[in-house]
Amino acid sequence: MNTDSEIIQRSLGQPRAFAELFDRHAGVVGRYAARRLGVDAGEDILSETFLVAFARRKAFDTAWDSALPWLFGIASRLIRKHRATEAKHLRSSIESAHREEHISHGDLETTIARLDAEISTRELAPRIASLSTKDRETLLLYAWGDLTYEEVAAALGVPVGTVRSRINRVRTRLNPHRSAGRTSIVKQKEGEVDGRFRARA
Repeated sequence: MNTDSEIIQRSLGQPRAFAELFDRHAGVVGRYAARRLGVDAGEDILSETFLVAFARRKAFDTAWDSALPWLFGIASRLIRKHRATEAKHLRSSIESAHREEHISHGDLETTIARLDAEISTRELAPRIASLSTKDRETLLLYAWGDLTYEEVAAALGVPVGTVRSRINRVRTRLNPHRSAGRTSIVKQKEGEVDGRFRARA
């Protein structure tokens, strides 16, 4: 199977080859954008992301085999333009999750489970919405984009240490009353092999 880097390089001479990249990653990027902004705006972000990626494919860093961090970086910049809508969407998720009318029931609950099974949807959604743009973006790239710390850093163009600092700050903001014996919002995997975290099920 060709790497994303090989597909992009081939697309420089054969533009239609870029469609392979869309087929490979449109699903995950589209779902992430929809969770951030809602279905309609998410579809717009998905289209814009791949249009921008196609136009800028010469600038892709071929040292990366996967284009996902790069695509998420583009999507994140586009999403910033919609941050007011995003905050509203996060707040409305509280009601929609209870009504089971969300496009994918459990989207927010899945994120909560990964962060801290003890915090309810009602409590967590407003807290996510109240985070700074940078912290919220870092959190959601990790939680909904399912990226490693290194990939989040690449997507946002910041050092890995900055990602770690933001996640730690978010952990405190989302669960300020946690005690030493309570499961922390973001629980580091033993050995910290790839920078990912998990929460107690």
